[in-house]
Amino acid sequence: MSTKLLLLAALLCAGLAQAQLLSSPIEGGVPSGPPGSGAGTHGAQSPFPPLKQRSDVLPWSFLTNVKTRLEKNRVLPVFPPEILALDGKPQRVQGFMMPLEPGERQTHFLLTSVPLTCSFCLPGGPESMVEVRTKTPIRYGMEPVVVQGRLSVLRDDPYGLYYRIVEAVPVK
Repeated sequence: MSTKLLLLAALLCAGLAQAQLLSSPIEGGVPSGPPGSGAGTHGAQSPFPPLKQRSDVLPWSFLTNVKTRLEKNRVLPVFPPEILALDGKPQRVQGFMMPLEPGERQTHFLLTSVPLTCSFCLPGGPESMVEVRTKTPIRYGMEPVVVQGRLSVLRDDPYGLYYRIVEAVPVK
């Protein structure tokens, strides 16, 4: 299956069902809106700890502060000026890797605000994910990673994504 089809299938799953509440990177995270939207939440049953607070990364509480509007049967993001100001600038984001293709090393993946607990479902909506394209492959793992690269704020992505980081490199 192509990367684009995998990405589309993953995004569709986000809107179809969320069987379990997961963990939120947001203090006291409570899901807001319908399933498949919002930052995602981290449940007490998760085997993975929530993300540790870091002052050197964009917080998910900032990235998920997005409204939506309906236009021609499409849901489009409406970003506040603070987020739009980051478009095209170098940024760091911390999250959990969601590979889009098989393999131990990844150059194209989604970074999510909470860990995946189901290979067919996403832990939140498109505002809780960043598409990442790296300069060199990064080893896949279940532990959180931090990447740095040029952030694009996507106003009308054909796959429904809100953010993309390109030329990314891992950061300790």
